Amino acid sequence: MSAKAISEQTGKEFLYKFISTSAAVQNRFHYASVTAETDFDQLAQEHPWLLTEKLVVKPDQLIKRRGKLGLVGVNLDLNGVKEWLKPRLMKEMTVGKARGVLKNFLIEPFVPHKQAEEFYVCIYATREGDYVLFHHEGGVDVGDVDAKAQKLLIGVDEKISEDQVKKELLTKAPNDKKAVLASFIVGLFNLYEDLFFTYLEINPLVVTKNGAYVLDMAAKIDATADYICKSKWGDVEFPPPFGREAYPEEAYIADLDAKSGASLKLTLLNPRGRIWTMVAGGGASVVYSDTICDLGGVDELANYGEYSGAPSEQQTYDYAKTILSLMTREKHPDGKVLIIGGSIANFTNVAATFKGIVRAIKDYQEPLKEHEVTIFVRRGGPNYQEGLRVMGEVGKTTGIPIHVFGTETHMTAIVGMALGHRPIPNQPPVAAHTANFLLNSSSSTSTPTSRRKAPPSENKPRVESSPAKKVKTGAAVAKATTLFSKHTKALVWGMQTRAVQGMLDFDYVCSRNEPSVSAMIYPFTGDHKQKFYWGHKEILIPVYKNMGDAMKKHPDVDVLINFASLRSAFESTMETMQYPQIQTIAIIAEGIPEAHTRKIIKAADEKGITIIGPATVGGIKPGCFKIGNTGGMLDNILASKLYRPGSVAYVSRSGGMSNELNNIISRTTDGVFEGVAIGGDRYPGSVFTDHVLRYQDTPGVKMIVVLGEIGGTEEYKICQAIKQGRITKPVVCWCIGTCATMFASEVQFGHAGACANQASETAVAKNKALKEAGAFVPKSFDELGEVIISVYDDLVAKGVIQPAEEVPPPTVPMDYSWARELGMIRKPASFMTSICDERGQELIYAGMPITEVFKSELGLGGTLGLLWFQRRLPRYACQFIEMCLMVTADHGPAVSGAHNTIVCARAGKDLISSLTSGLLTIGDRFGGALDAAAKQFSKAFDSGMLPMEFVNKMKKDGKLIMGIGHRVKSINNPDMRVQILKDFVKQHFPSSQLLDYALEVEKITTSKKPNLILNVDGLIGVAFVDLLRTCGGFTRDEADEFVEIGALNGIFVLGRSMGFIGHYLDQKRLKQGLYRHPWDDISYVLPEHMSM
Repeated sequence: MSAKAISEQTGKEFLYKFISTSAAVQNRFHYASVTAETDFDQLAQEHPWLLTEKLVVKPDQLIKRRGKLGLVGVNLDLNGVKEWLKPRLMKEMTVGKARGVLKNFLIEPFVPHKQAEEFYVCIYATREGDYVLFHHEGGVDVGDVDAKAQKLLIGVDEKISEDQVKKELLTKAPNDKKAVLASFIVGLFNLYEDLFFTYLEINPLVVTKNGAYVLDMAAKIDATADYICKSKWGDVEFPPPFGREAYPEEAYIADLDAKSGASLKLTLLNPRGRIWTMVAGGGASVVYSDTICDLGGVDELANYGEYSGAPSEQQTYDYAKTILSLMTREKHPDGKVLIIGGSIANFTNVAATFKGIVRAIKDYQEPLKEHEVTIFVRRGGPNYQEGLRVMGEVGKTTGIPIHVFGTETHMTAIVGMALGHRPIPNQPPVAAHTANFLLNSSSSTSTPTSRRKAPPSENKPRVESSPAKKVKTGAAVAKATTLFSKHTKALVWGMQTRAVQGMLDFDYVCSRNEPSVSAMIYPFTGDHKQKFYWGHKEILIPVYKNMGDAMKKHPDVDVLINFASLRSAFESTMETMQYPQIQTIAIIAEGIPEAHTRKIIKAADEKGITIIGPATVGGIKPGCFKIGNTGGMLDNILASKLYRPGSVAYVSRSGGMSNELNNIISRTTDGVFEGVAIGGDRYPGSVFTDHVLRYQDTPGVKMIVVLGEIGGTEEYKICQAIKQGRITKPVVCWCIGTCATMFASEVQFGHAGACANQASETAVAKNKALKEAGAFVPKSFDELGEVIISVYDDLVAKGVIQPAEEVPPPTVPMDYSWARELGMIRKPASFMTSICDERGQELIYAGMPITEVFKSELGLGGTLGLLWFQRRLPRYACQFIEMCLMVTADHGPAVSGAHNTIVCARAGKDLISSLTSGLLTIGDRFGGALDAAAKQFSKAFDSGMLPMEFVNKMKKDGKLIMGIGHRVKSINNPDMRVQILKDFVKQHFPSSQLLDYALEVEKITTSKKPNLILNVDGLIGVAFVDLLRTCGGFTRDEADEFVEIGALNGIFVLGRSMGFIGHYLDQKRLKQGLYRHPWDDISYVLPEHMSM
């Protein structure tokens, strides 16, 4: 949602902070907020003016006409305010249809003034610009300001001036106040623009000899501009409409939504209700709510919400568990129903999102059964069959009644089943598999002959559209009637490889001669080529860093598909419009600030460019061209016959619902000729009539379908065009959002533009007007298919549409990654791993989630145990590992590894190279004796050799005993590292047999030479064998295997790496120069004579 209401206190805070005007704005920041928890003594300390001035008190909860409702206390002292609040604070009240509790009040200074000093000012946004309204008689009795007020339209990108305000707005204002009013209104408008307000009303604005006073204020801001205005807005709280509580679960989902690239929405309407929904898609969520209300379920509808935009499994799980938690808190005598619905997805992997829902159902299976919950599921889209299968299976395994349906079932049919208005089929028809397009297309279900028409004039020679002519700024240029043909070429902005491959596959099944995508633009890499498939063979598509290069090298391109993020979509679209060759731009991003969108629209109108979007999936012209992910995957393209043109053209706001229209139209007619989803924002780049009039002027289109929506007035232009005879083709139209008039409080639906600001913008009013104008309007969305088939059959009977035989499309091989996703193929993996899995929402070490690793406080030793030994080791074992790392971390700069690291660092090498240089010296002669010592001592001990026999055998064989001996330390000068570790082992290990054996060997060797001690390598080696054999986590074979494969040397390598890195950083910090070994430390031994 974009335009969101803010509290009066927030609005005034913005105004007082940022307004720039010569008018003296009085009482800046003189307001105090009161709730049930307010301590009035503390409040008076924070706001001393409360004790010295007369006061006004009123609720600050988005309640209109507070004065008329007796909700404003005036001319009171602080005690009077307290008395006034007693019968009102935390009391229920009905305002219109809404019943709510008065919780938040605002106290401000009382401003004595005359009625003649009250004025009305309002600024609000429209598609063409911002209207400023002014009336010289403000206050509670201002009346119908739309009819009475002076109006001034400030067009997009235009500036406001004081002279303009005086001339257009202040003609009836008192002369002595015009200067102050003009300056204030100009400052207010500039504030409105700078802070991305969409609505700002002050009534009354009081102007006295002392200056301007803002008494009452109502405002909305464009929440999508948060990334621009964050520094000025701060953390804005958006209060719910009066009559609806602000639930923590709503805030939780809003937080998830803010952190996600997907869309997650939740509004609680009646937490005690028995009908709950979990619907995919902004448009579909409205349709399901409509149908529930149409069938009498409005009083039992518990929530409104939607999830869309390909949320991850974890995000869907979090969303689903929130709803399941809410619906299993209170029992209902009739049990409860959960409707998991949705249209046919364009790109969301249905099976992946259903995995999250299934996890939540399993977690809540007992409460769901206890509350007698029945679940109804209907979904379509990529991999939906697998998703439905999994959903059906969870019903069988948990015992929860789950009824599952796919695209063969009308989208909202499950609502009638859930509410008992239609029977539940025992065995719903099974749809073709997602992989069906691999099969010979002749085996697929074909459209009945009576419903196929001869192909229209798409195969005729292409008529080139003339490029947009340069005109004076501000003048509109006529736009092309035909946006796409079989020869359309496009650029794609963004590295959207999946969408591009989908376009190429569509091109191929449409039997296009060449791909529709000429190139991609991606500013974050250098120019290169990207590999794609064209049917069976691989092709390369160029990727350009610079848009100018792409346009120059591909002059035949006239469409740009913009996948830029909401932050960069505006700049990239404005840059695109500098190139005259571009005639159509599709903007996919959702959440572009409305002020930016209006600038795009203005520039596009001046240049004759058609904009589709923002917040859209795009559009499709069967047999010719599709935008990005429109139409979904190939199985849906084929099922909906989108590879060849039909007779029906449609326009919709919703991308998901456009795919549902593809399905409905393909099942009821000969198919789609063209379809466009204009996007769900308040100001889409092109409107319904832009496309409906194109369809009227296109010979191949025989009938038109429009899926309108609550909010805006564009549908009335269709009514007007029908009445005037500009539209003569049959128009089937339905506006979704009819449920809105049944709700007690305002609900913002999934699309930003789906909100009625006046009676004429409601879906009910628009459907009525369309029917009266002559459009074919069903009674509900449930009957939309029936009306379409009725109109279509009538056109066939009249001969307007001439059926023709179906032409099978060419087959396209499935991508390997998708085939694997569907479980259709298997392939030996190149790698196997059993220690770590990073693929899910959370990193997993040997089966333990990373959060659990930290909660359990395993430390570095425990983490090493998981990754090296795949075990959760005992605490003493983890401590021993950490001690080993500490004692092996460094042994000075003279040892070979440290020396090499230092030499490398001083030669100017980087950290990795220097560290590697040191590590490469580790072996049997330096630091690598852990494994060898463990093996030698283990073998001797296990074979039953006495320590003396072991020493004698090694001497006889001429081998050194690994782990025995030290250059510096001796029996008389012991190594404290060894002592520390030995004491720990003796104190904490269950058994230390091998260490005891090694110490007996040490007694023999030191009797011969005092420095032949058990060194730190030897002690760690034998102690680790004792640990592996006696900690209880390993079998004897497993323990021996870890020794054999070199695990113990890893301890020294890991520990000593810390020291080597320390030496590297030390040399860099000391800025040591290139090392050269001194001559006097080298013995030069050369032969005395050398013969040639």
